[in-house]
Parts: sequence; structure tokens; C-alpha cells
Amino acid sequence: MQTKTEQPAQTGKEQSIRTYIHTVQYYETDGMRIVHHSNYIRWMEEARSDYLKQVGLDYDKMEEHGIMIPVLAVSCKYKVSVSFGQQVKIFVWVEKFNGIKFTVSYRITSMDETVLHAEGTTEHCFLNTDLKPVNVKKAAPPVYAHFSQFRKTKA
Repeated sequence: MQTKTEQPAQTGKEQSIRTYIHTVQYYETDGMRIVHHSNYIRWMEEARSDYLKQVGLDYDKMEEHGIMIPVLAVSCKYKVSVSFGQQVKIFVWVEKFNGIKFTVSYRITSMDETVLHAEGTTEHCFLNTDLKPVNVKKAAPPVYAHFSQFRKTKA
């Protein structure tokens, strides 16, 4: 299996958030069996989607409220390479949120958390179905409530 989530990494909110686990597949690597840099961005998206689903904000639910969250910017700092067959933990949390934009932070570590492989962020905004920026507090109060509750809760 390529990806999974492990047991809760943190408690104290209404629900526990599980850390995202990714197993490196051969197609994600180069000729030296080292993960190509573009795949870290994909992993961050996988982990973000999993995190949002865990907190009750999966993409389908947001779209039911007429909200979309495109990526405005992405950054990734590569620290130590990852190789074919390795598993990594991806910690995810909402770093900033103001009702119009939000930033998600990521830390990609070894399974024992002793090696930091990469860290990054993605910046997003909230759009309505006409692709116009909206203040989610007014446009979709339930979405706003979820983001407010889980800001800085790490998975």
C-alpha cells in the first residue's frame, strides 16, 4: 500500500488527527532510486487532502458549500533525500487563516522522526463557484468554523 494514516498523533481537540504516512514508489524516483523533487509537492497535497478530510473539510464538503481552495503558492525546502521503499511521516497543520486566505505547513520526516527530509508550505484562497474570492466567514460559516477550530492542530 502506498499511503496510510497512523494512529492519532495529537489529541485534545474534538477529534484526533492522524499523521499521514507515505511509502516511496519506484516511479517516484530517478535513476539513483532517489525521490524526484517534484514528488514532495504531490505528497504535500495528498497529506493536505487527508488532513482536511479528517477535520471534516474534504473537498466534496467544501464544494457543497460553494467553496473552492486553489493553490496560490507552494514552497519546499529539501533537507535529506528519500529513497525507494522508504516510508515517511508527513505532519500537516493550518499555520495561518484569516477567512480569505490560509497557509498550510508541512514537515516530512523519517518514521522515527529523527530525520527531517523536507518542510514546506502551500498558500490558498477561498473562491466561490464563479471563481471570485470570498470571505468564507460570510459565504460559508460552517467552513469558517472548521478552519478556526483546527488552526495549528498538527497531524
